[in-house]
Amino acid sequence: MSVPTLFLIAGEPSGDALGARLMASAKRLTGGRVRFQGIGGEKMIAEGLESLFPMGELTLFGIFELLPHLPNLIRRIDQTVAAVLRDRPDAVIGIDSPGFTVRVAKKLRAAAPELPLIHYVAPTVWAWKPKRAAKYAAIYDHLLAILPFEPPYFEREGLACTFVGHSVVEGGAGKGDAARFRREHGLTPDDRLVTMLPGSRKGEVSRLLPDFRATLERLLPTHPGLVAVVPTVATVRDRVAAAVAGWPLRVILVEGDSAKYDAFAASEAALAASGTVALELALARLPTVIAYRLNPVTVALYRRLIRVKYVNLVNLMLDRMLVPELLQQDCRPDRLAEELGRLLDDPQARQKQIDGVAEVARWLGQGDTPPSERAARVILDIVAHHHPNPETGEARP
Repeated sequence: MSVPTLFLIAGEPSGDALGARLMASAKRLTGGRVRFQGIGGEKMIAEGLESLFPMGELTLFGIFELLPHLPNLIRRIDQTVAAVLRDRPDAVIGIDSPGFTVRVAKKLRAAAPELPLIHYVAPTVWAWKPKRAAKYAAIYDHLLAILPFEPPYFEREGLACTFVGHSVVEGGAGKGDAARFRREHGLTPDDRLVTMLPGSRKGEVSRLLPDFRATLERLLPTHPGLVAVVPTVATVRDRVAAAVAGWPLRVILVEGDSAKYDAFAASEAALAASGTVALELALARLPTVIAYRLNPVTVALYRRLIRVKYVNLVNLMLDRMLVPELLQQDCRPDRLAEELGRLLDDPQARQKQIDGVAEVARWLGQGDTPPSERAARVILDIVAHHHPNPETGEARP
């Protein structure tokens, strides 16, 4: 096996970013002698993946949001399993999105027990559903963890687990160019930018954008010169553009990481849906308010299972509420405006966040070996040991 084939499965934009960085690192480590198959989005496609079907079909969340799409999801699971069994890659790597990737892996474990199965991003068993550790141990050969305290949860169940660091530190979130952003968009020194991040799923943007608009309407009378910057992704671009077209202030819609990070650098504060972007904002040292709302029935079910006090990883790692979280009934315009206004008006509140997230950035792996390189090395090593050199019988270097 001179050129390994890796089958990667990502189901949402954050996983697409992880997959793309993993692919780029694998190409660097092998001098380009690696092939890719699987499912991914625009970033993985740009790295050379021909996606089996559009990744957007898997970008679902919440029990009731998922139900109407269940028949198609089952069909895509079977299609993915069939593709792996037909092409026999050297390893299958599921990237987060457990609702899809775990189901695929479970079928593959039964049909091809010799096939190396790897999962990238450990499930948050420390937050909810701790029995998932044993479930993953029964399916996977190796787990790649993004947080330093995660491996013991899985190793005690007999599953090999390697901490590789959080790939978000590789995205350049803290390297945006504020001057470039202001110049490109004709902004004046009096313009006060606020970044609004309503999420990357259709349900998220539909629920949050009306509240984000109402929040800005409350702030406008006392904060002249406000400009909203709304980074978005291809999966929800049209929906977001239509929603912000009628907002009562200037809105700058941007796509792509470079423009998003420039917007972070140029902004005074952010209002964001809970998710990976909250870590990017922390790395950019941009003071933030976190907002989120789910279907009430979904939340009622989840609350019986969740074992942590916070939803934002920054707060979880610090074990204190550094970044305000306004969830469910607290996710309403008056409360959002109060917290966002505090960040706009109170230098001490801003500096408190900036100082606190610096420690989190170090824990995530900022300034060390790139996490995607660590992950790629683990995967390539697993493949090499699974396919020994036919001449010597030893694992390939």
